[in-house]
Amino acid sequence: MHSFIHRCVFFGLLFIFTMGVAVESADAQRTGQHREEYEGVGIDRKHGEVVPGHLTFHDHTGKEVTLSEYFDDERPVLLNLVYHECPMLCGLMMNGVTETLRSLDWTPGEEYTVLTVSFNPEETPEIAREQRDRYLQQLDRPRADAGWHFLTGDAENIDALTDAVGFNVRWIESKQEFAHPTTYVFLSGDGRVSQYIHGMQLPERDTRQALVEASAGQVGSPMDLIMLYCFQFDPEANTYTADAFNLMKIASGLTVIVLGGMLYVFWRRENEQVNQQLNDSFSIPKPQSG
Repeated sequence: MHSFIHRCVFFGLLFIFTMGVAVESADAQRTGQHREEYEGVGIDRKHGEVVPGHLTFHDHTGKEVTLSEYFDDERPVLLNLVYHECPMLCGLMMNGVTETLRSLDWTPGEEYTVLTVSFNPEETPEIAREQRDRYLQQLDRPRADAGWHFLTGDAENIDALTDAVGFNVRWIESKQEFAHPTTYVFLSGDGRVSQYIHGMQLPERDTRQALVEASAGQVGSPMDLIMLYCFQFDPEANTYTADAFNLMKIASGLTVIVLGGMLYVFWRRENEQVNQQLNDSFSIPKPQSG
Protein backbone atom coordinates (compact mmCIF):
# COMPACT_ATOMS: atom_id res chain seq x y z
CA MET A 1 0.00 0.00 0.00
CA HIS A 2 2.80 2.38 0.95
CA SER A 3 4.62 1.54 -2.29
CA PHE A 4 1.47 2.37 -4.27
CA ILE A 5 1.11 5.70 -2.45
CA HIS A 6 4.79 6.54 -3.07
CA ARG A 7 4.34 5.81 -6.78
CA CYS A 8 1.23 8.01 -6.97
CA VAL A 9 3.01 10.88 -5.21
CA PHE A 10 6.09 10.48 -7.42
CA PHE A 11 4.22 10.49 -10.72
CA GLY A 12 1.93 13.28 -9.49
CA LEU A 13 4.91 15.49 -8.72
CA LEU A 14 6.51 14.51 -12.01
CA PHE A 15 3.34 15.57 -13.87
CA ILE A 16 3.18 18.88 -12.03
CA PHE A 17 6.86 19.53 -12.71
CA THR A 18 6.50 18.69 -16.41
CA MET A 19 3.52 20.98 -16.78
CA GLY A 20 5.38 23.72 -14.93
CA VAL A 21 8.38 23.44 -17.25
CA ALA A 22 6.10 23.56 -20.30
CA VAL A 23 4.30 26.67 -19.03
CA GLU A 24 7.57 28.35 -18.08
CA SER A 25 9.06 27.56 -21.50
CA ALA A 26 6.01 28.89 -23.30
CA ASP A 27 6.05 32.04 -21.19
CA ALA A 28 9.72 32.58 -21.96
CA GLN A 29 9.02 32.24 -25.67
CA ARG A 30 6.15 34.74 -25.53
CA THR A 31 8.25 37.31 -23.69
CA GLY A 32 11.32 36.63 -25.78
CA GLN A 33 13.42 35.85 -22.72
CA HIS A 34 16.68 34.02 -23.34
CA ARG A 35 17.54 31.54 -20.59
CA GLU A 36 21.19 32.46 -20.47
CA GLU A 37 21.58 31.10 -16.96
CA TYR A 38 21.06 27.60 -18.32
CA GLU A 39 23.71 27.82 -21.02
CA GLY A 40 26.30 25.09 -20.70
CA VAL A 41 24.15 22.91 -18.47
CA GLY A 42 23.92 19.35 -19.74
CA ILE A 43 25.95 16.27 -20.56
CA ASP A 44 29.11 15.93 -22.63
CA ARG A 45 29.29 12.23 -23.38
CA LYS A 46 32.73 10.94 -22.47
CA HIS A 47 32.52 7.21 -23.11
CA GLY A 48 35.76 5.50 -22.15
CA GLU A 49 36.97 8.39 -20.00
CA VAL A 50 38.56 7.21 -16.76
CA VAL A 51 37.32 8.75 -13.53
CA PRO A 52 40.39 9.80 -11.52
CA GLY A 53 40.66 7.34 -8.67
CA HIS A 54 42.75 9.66 -6.52
CA LEU A 55 39.92 12.18 -6.03
CA THR A 56 39.07 12.51 -2.35
CA PHE A 57 35.63 12.81 -0.76
CA HIS A 58 34.04 12.16 2.62
CA ASP A 59 31.64 9.30 3.25
CA HIS A 60 28.56 9.49 5.48
CA THR A 61 30.70 9.01 8.60
CA GLY A 62 33.02 11.89 7.70
CA LYS A 63 35.88 9.57 6.82
CA GLU A 64 38.07 10.71 3.92
CA VAL A 65 37.94 8.26 1.04
CA THR A 66 39.23 8.06 -2.51
CA LEU A 67 37.10 7.04 -5.47
CA SER A 68 39.48 4.18 -6.23
CA GLU A 69 38.14 2.43 -3.12
CA TYR A 70 34.86 1.87 -4.96
CA PHE A 71 36.39 0.43 -8.13
CA ASP A 72 37.27 -3.25 -7.78
CA ASP A 73 37.82 -3.98 -11.52
CA GLU A 74 34.77 -6.26 -11.50
CA ARG A 75 31.52 -4.75 -10.26
CA PRO A 76 30.00 -1.93 -12.33
CA VAL A 77 29.18 1.36 -10.66
CA LEU A 78 25.98 3.37 -10.93
CA LEU A 79 26.90 7.02 -10.32
CA ASN A 80 24.20 9.55 -9.64
CA LEU A 81 25.22 13.15 -9.06
CA VAL A 82 22.75 15.17 -7.00
CA TYR A 83 22.57 17.78 -4.29
CA HIS A 84 20.41 16.96 -1.33
CA GLU A 85 19.00 20.45 -0.76
CA CYS A 86 17.64 20.56 -4.31
CA PRO A 87 14.04 21.89 -4.20
CA MET A 88 12.61 19.21 -6.51
CA LEU A 89 14.57 17.39 -9.24
CA CYS A 90 17.12 15.58 -7.09
CA GLY A 91 14.46 14.32 -4.70
CA LEU A 92 12.50 12.92 -7.62
CA MET A 93 15.67 11.34 -8.99
CA MET A 94 16.52 9.73 -5.65
CA ASN A 95 13.00 8.37 -5.27
CA GLY A 96 13.12 7.13 -8.85
CA VAL A 97 16.46 5.35 -8.56
CA THR A 98 15.39 3.78 -5.26
CA GLU A 99 12.27 2.35 -6.89
CA THR A 100 14.41 0.97 -9.71
CA LEU A 101 16.90 -0.63 -7.32
CA ARG A 102 13.99 -2.23 -5.46
CA SER A 103 12.72 -3.73 -8.70
CA LEU A 104 16.09 -5.31 -9.57
CA ASP A 105 16.84 -8.76 -8.23
CA TRP A 106 20.45 -7.64 -7.71
CA THR A 107 21.71 -5.96 -4.54
CA PRO A 108 24.14 -3.03 -4.23
CA GLY A 109 27.42 -4.34 -2.90
CA GLU A 110 26.98 -7.75 -4.50
CA GLU A 111 26.48 -7.42 -8.26
CA TYR A 112 27.12 -3.67 -8.49
CA THR A 113 27.97 -0.52 -6.52
CA VAL A 114 26.00 2.72 -6.22
CA LEU A 115 27.72 6.07 -5.67
CA THR A 116 25.53 9.04 -4.80
CA VAL A 117 27.80 12.08 -4.87
CA SER A 118 26.72 15.60 -3.98
CA PHE A 119 27.97 18.28 -6.38
CA ASN A 120 27.25 21.01 -3.83
CA PRO A 121 30.50 21.66 -1.90
CA GLU A 122 28.48 23.21 0.94
CA GLU A 123 26.80 19.94 1.82
CA THR A 124 28.25 17.93 4.69
CA PRO A 125 28.64 14.28 5.68
CA GLU A 126 25.82 14.81 8.19
CA ILE A 127 23.42 15.60 5.34
CA ALA A 128 24.74 12.60 3.40
CA ARG A 129 24.16 10.35 6.42
CA GLU A 130 20.55 11.51 6.80
CA GLN A 131 19.88 10.91 3.11
CA ARG A 132 21.62 7.55 3.20
CA ASP A 133 19.51 6.36 6.13
CA ARG A 134 16.35 7.58 4.43
CA TYR A 135 16.89 5.87 1.10
CA LEU A 136 18.32 2.66 2.51
CA GLN A 137 15.20 2.37 4.63
CA GLN A 138 13.10 3.06 1.56
CA LEU A 139 15.06 0.47 -0.45
CA ASP A 140 14.52 -2.11 2.29
CA ARG A 141 17.14 -4.48 0.90
CA PRO A 142 19.34 -6.44 3.34
CA ARG A 143 23.10 -5.87 2.93
CA ALA A 144 22.57 -2.92 0.54
CA ASP A 145 24.26 -0.60 3.02
CA ALA A 146 27.57 -2.18 2.03
CA GLY A 147 27.12 -1.15 -1.59
CA TRP A 148 25.32 2.21 -1.63
CA HIS A 149 27.66 5.06 -0.71
CA PHE A 150 26.81 8.74 -0.17
CA LEU A 151 29.75 11.09 -0.63
CA THR A 152 30.39 14.82 -0.19
CA GLY A 153 33.47 16.80 -1.10
CA ASP A 154 35.10 20.13 -1.80
CA ALA A 155 34.73 22.16 -4.99
CA GLU A 156 38.06 21.05 -6.47
CA ASN A 157 37.33 17.32 -6.28
CA ILE A 158 33.69 17.74 -7.27
CA ASP A 159 34.67 19.74 -10.35
CA ALA A 160 37.26 17.12 -11.32
CA LEU A 161 34.65 14.35 -11.07
CA THR A 162 31.90 16.18 -12.95
CA ASP A 163 34.39 17.18 -15.64
CA ALA A 164 35.60 13.59 -16.03
CA VAL A 165 32.06 12.31 -16.70
CA GLY A 166 30.89 15.41 -18.62
CA PHE A 167 28.25 16.41 -16.06
CA ASN A 168 27.84 20.18 -16.38
CA VAL A 169 26.05 22.15 -13.65
CA ARG A 170 25.61 25.85 -13.01
CA TRP A 171 24.72 27.90 -9.95
CA ILE A 172 21.73 30.20 -10.59
CA GLU A 173 22.26 33.17 -8.31
CA SER A 174 18.80 34.64 -8.88
CA LYS A 175 17.13 31.40 -7.76
CA GLN A 176 19.75 30.29 -5.26
CA GLU A 177 19.86 26.81 -6.73
CA PHE A 178 21.82 24.67 -9.18
CA ALA A 179 20.74 24.01 -12.74
CA HIS A 180 21.82 20.49 -13.61
CA PRO A 181 21.10 17.50 -15.85
CA THR A 182 18.95 14.59 -14.71
CA THR A 183 21.34 11.88 -15.86
CA TYR A 184 22.73 8.66 -14.43
CA VAL A 185 26.26 7.61 -15.32
CA PHE A 186 27.32 3.96 -15.50
CA LEU A 187 30.97 3.16 -14.87
CA SER A 188 32.98 0.00 -15.37
CA GLY A 189 34.76 -1.73 -12.53
CA ASP A 190 37.93 0.19 -13.30
CA GLY A 191 36.18 3.56 -13.36
CA ARG A 192 35.64 4.06 -17.09
CA VAL A 193 32.52 5.83 -18.34
CA SER A 194 30.36 3.19 -19.99
CA GLN A 195 26.88 4.63 -20.48
CA TYR A 196 24.49 7.53 -19.76
CA ILE A 197 20.76 7.30 -19.17
CA HIS A 198 18.73 10.49 -18.85
CA GLY A 199 15.61 10.99 -16.80
CA MET A 200 14.38 10.93 -13.24
CA GLN A 201 13.06 7.36 -13.41
CA LEU A 202 15.47 4.65 -14.52
CA PRO A 203 13.72 1.86 -16.44
CA GLU A 204 14.53 -1.50 -14.86
CA ARG A 205 15.39 -3.21 -18.17
CA ASP A 206 17.72 -0.40 -19.27
CA THR A 207 19.38 -0.30 -15.85
CA ARG A 208 20.06 -4.02 -15.91
CA GLN A 209 21.47 -3.88 -19.44
CA ALA A 210 23.62 -0.85 -18.64
CA LEU A 211 25.10 -2.66 -15.63
CA VAL A 212 25.80 -5.76 -17.73
CA GLU A 213 27.39 -3.58 -20.40
CA ALA A 214 29.51 -1.69 -17.85
CA SER A 215 30.73 -4.99 -16.38
CA ALA A 216 31.64 -6.33 -19.84
CA GLY A 217 29.50 -9.35 -19.11
CA GLN A 218 30.98 -10.15 -15.69
CA VAL A 219 27.55 -9.78 -14.07
CA GLY A 220 24.29 -11.11 -15.39
CA SER A 221 23.06 -14.34 -16.87
CA PRO A 222 23.72 -15.74 -20.38
CA MET A 223 20.31 -14.35 -21.34
CA ASP A 224 21.48 -10.87 -20.25
CA LEU A 225 24.45 -11.20 -22.60
CA ILE A 226 22.18 -12.26 -25.45
CA MET A 227 19.88 -9.29 -24.75
CA LEU A 228 22.86 -6.94 -24.70
CA TYR A 229 23.99 -8.32 -28.05
CA CYS A 230 20.53 -7.92 -29.56
CA PHE A 231 19.85 -4.46 -28.10
CA GLN A 232 22.18 -1.49 -28.32
CA PHE A 233 21.76 1.84 -26.52
CA ASP A 234 20.28 4.58 -28.69
CA PRO A 235 21.20 8.03 -27.28
CA GLU A 236 18.43 9.71 -29.25
CA ALA A 237 15.76 7.37 -27.91
CA ASN A 238 17.49 7.23 -24.48
CA THR A 239 16.91 3.49 -24.28
CA TYR A 240 18.21 0.17 -25.54
CA THR A 241 16.70 -0.62 -28.94
CA ALA A 242 16.88 -3.66 -31.18
CA ASP A 243 20.05 -3.89 -33.25
CA ALA A 244 18.81 -5.04 -36.65
CA PHE A 245 22.26 -6.13 -37.85
CA ASN A 246 22.97 -8.30 -34.81
CA LEU A 247 19.47 -9.74 -34.90
CA MET A 248 19.98 -10.67 -38.55
CA LYS A 249 23.26 -12.38 -37.68
CA ILE A 250 21.58 -14.37 -34.93
CA ALA A 251 18.69 -15.28 -37.24
CA SER A 252 21.14 -16.35 -39.94
CA GLY A 253 23.08 -18.46 -37.47
CA LEU A 254 19.93 -20.13 -36.19
CA THR A 255 18.82 -20.79 -39.76
CA VAL A 256 22.13 -22.48 -40.56
CA ILE A 257 21.88 -24.57 -37.39
CA VAL A 258 18.29 -25.63 -38.11
CA LEU A 259 19.00 -26.44 -41.77
CA GLY A 260 22.16 -28.27 -40.82
CA GLY A 261 20.24 -30.30 -38.24
CA MET A 262 17.52 -31.16 -40.76
CA LEU A 263 20.07 -32.19 -43.39
CA TYR A 264 21.87 -34.34 -40.85
CA VAL A 265 18.62 -36.11 -39.91
CA PHE A 266 17.74 -36.68 -43.58
CA TRP A 267 21.26 -37.94 -44.36
CA ARG A 268 21.21 -40.30 -41.41
CA ARG A 269 17.82 -41.75 -42.34
CA GLU A 270 18.88 -42.22 -45.95
CA ASN A 271 22.14 -43.82 -44.87
CA GLU A 272 20.27 -46.22 -42.61
CA GLN A 273 17.92 -47.16 -45.48
CA VAL A 274 20.85 -47.80 -47.85
CA ASN A 275 22.62 -49.93 -45.25
CA GLN A 276 19.44 -51.90 -44.67
CA GLN A 277 19.04 -52.54 -48.40
CA LEU A 278 22.66 -53.68 -48.67
CA ASN A 279 22.23 -56.00 -45.73
CA ASP A 280 19.12 -57.46 -47.29
CA SER A 281 20.88 -57.95 -50.66
CA PHE A 282 23.90 -59.77 -49.26
CA SER A 283 22.24 -61.72 -46.55
CA ILE A 284 22.55 -65.58 -46.88
CA PRO A 285 19.16 -67.29 -46.87
CA LYS A 286 18.64 -69.75 -44.06
CA PRO A 287 18.43 -73.47 -45.13
CA GLN A 288 14.97 -74.91 -45.03
CA SER A 289 14.45 -77.90 -42.74
CA GLY A 290 13.06 -81.23 -44.06
